[in-house]
Amino acid sequence: MAATGGSLEKASIAGRLFAVASDADAGLILGGFENEVQSNGDGSIRVVKTRKPWSIDGVTISIDNSKGDLEFLQQVADKKEEVPVSLTLADGSVYHGKGQIVGELKAQTMASTAPVALMGSKKLSKQ
Repeated sequence: MAATGGSLEKASIAGRLFAVASDADAGLILGGFENEVQSNGDGSIRVVKTRKPWSIDGVTISIDNSKGDLEFLQQVADKKEEVPVSLTLADGSVYHGKGQIVGELKAQTMASTAPVALMGSKKLSKQ
C-alpha cells in the first residue's frame, strides 16, 4: 500500500475542533531525543542526547469570527498550562498530546485563517 500524504484534516485544541486549510503543509516533530555525535581524542565517539518537545508548525486553521475562534485561541495562549491537542493527518492517523500555542497568533482577515504553531511536553502518541 502506498503512503498517503496531504494536509492535516483537522486539529483539536483544548477541546475545540478546527478545520485545516487544504493547502497547509505542516511540519510535525513527534518529540523525544535529538542526537549529536562528538569525537573523543582517541578516535572514539560519544552520543549526546538532548530531549526535544513535540511540535507542529505550518498549521493553517479556519477562523470563524461568529464562533469566537480567534478569541478562544488567544485564551488558550494566555493559559499557564498545557492543553489537550489532537491532530488528524490525511491518512487518518491521529496523534494526541498536551501542548501550548507558541509564537505569534495572527488571523488573516482575507482568507479567514490563522497560522498556528504548537509545542508540548513529552511525545505525541499515535492512537
